[in-house]
Amino acid sequence: MKEKKSSEFMQKLLTLVFPIAFQQFMLALVSASDAFMLGMLTQDSLSAVSLASQVTFVENLFLLAMTIGLSMFAAQYWGKGDKAAVERIFAYVMKVTAIVSFMFFLAGMFIPDTLMRIFTNELALMEGGRIYLRTVSLAFLLTGISQVYLCILKNTGKATKSSVISSVSVVVNIILNAIFIFGWCGLPQMGIAGAALATVIARGIEVAWCILETAKKDRIKLKLSHMIHDDKVLRKDFWKYSFPVLGNEIVWGVGFTMYSVIMGHLGTDAVAANSIVNIVKNLVACFCFGLGSGGGIMVGNELGAGRLDKAKEYGGKLCRLSIACGVVSGIIMLFLSPLILTVTDLSDNANTYLKWMFVMCSCYMVGKSVNATTIGGIFCAGGDSRFGFLCDTVTLWCMTVPLGFLAAFVFQFPVIIVYLIVNLDEMIKLPAVYRHYRKYKWVRDLTQDNL
Repeated sequence: MKEKKSSEFMQKLLTLVFPIAFQQFMLALVSASDAFMLGMLTQDSLSAVSLASQVTFVENLFLLAMTIGLSMFAAQYWGKGDKAAVERIFAYVMKVTAIVSFMFFLAGMFIPDTLMRIFTNELALMEGGRIYLRTVSLAFLLTGISQVYLCILKNTGKATKSSVISSVSVVVNIILNAIFIFGWCGLPQMGIAGAALATVIARGIEVAWCILETAKKDRIKLKLSHMIHDDKVLRKDFWKYSFPVLGNEIVWGVGFTMYSVIMGHLGTDAVAANSIVNIVKNLVACFCFGLGSGGGIMVGNELGAGRLDKAKEYGGKLCRLSIACGVVSGIIMLFLSPLILTVTDLSDNANTYLKWMFVMCSCYMVGKSVNATTIGGIFCAGGDSRFGFLCDTVTLWCMTVPLGFLAAFVFQFPVIIVYLIVNLDEMIKLPAVYRHYRKYKWVRDLTQDNL
């Protein structure tokens, strides 16, 4: 019986976590290709796009909060077998997300200079970032739409299809990157603008494919009637549990953006090294993120179906896997560092920064993996979202962000010491996360009959 339960868990893990992890990897690969190709032009091109991409990062925080909230309810109602409720929550989240994504489109199109001044005072970086933001602005709207579609596919038994759509979009993006950036196939060399245009086209293909996929028989449909006349009870339930998630993402995301602001004012070498290590970190951490996202869906399905003991059992297994995943990811980063240092065309000073940043990030991975699985996955699966908001508020805004500013601008510590300080947050959280996990407040059915 025990072997059967273990086999069932592994089967769900394979069908959910690995497709989602692969999807995360492919998304991170776009940033890696942008960095590699733009880095072949100039170090400033790489740094400018890295800073401009912080606007994308901020939008992604909102999208992540919305898709986590959507997953809370879609996973539980799907586990319960209530397809109509899934369609109602899908329509409502799409409406909210489309409105906010449109606002990001307007900001990128009309005030790119203002946005870039937040992140740097280097004129060369500001100019490159302005070009990128204005060209990529339409992708902000398209991404908001596609991410909600992909989320609903993952939560309704179509995780592999979601991964295929996202991955093909990434491959198209990378190919178009090369064509537009370097001017292949007889086209003019577009540089930074080419990277942005490739992103817009890829996101357009992704949205079109998602619409066609959900138009098939027996798929969850996006109904205009549900968007116009949303379910008031379900809307109230959604914001009750999603507001803390949104607050958490804003608190964490703005804090993380402050790290980029700090590094962005420490010179182009610090920006370039930070850009590279973040890209590699995101690539290596993909299975950690997949474990959190897929694990949250697994736990949510069991909670919605009323199998609370099984959800608790799955949570324990996922936590143990997250520790192993973090250790392995850290080791991989250490092994990759000599190769990355060899192929990157950075200054000697930037290479020195990069070497030590890799060492620090290899330790950071353990905390990131555990926190992504618990705070971002298991806790949210049962609506226990308030803890993450409080945890990040304390660790970021009472500790690492103010200490980072003091270290950089008051005490003027070396770049590596500043980087170490601003990357302590994930490790600081671990004792509080473990203690909260053991309270089992996340073992809860959120469907309307059980609220």
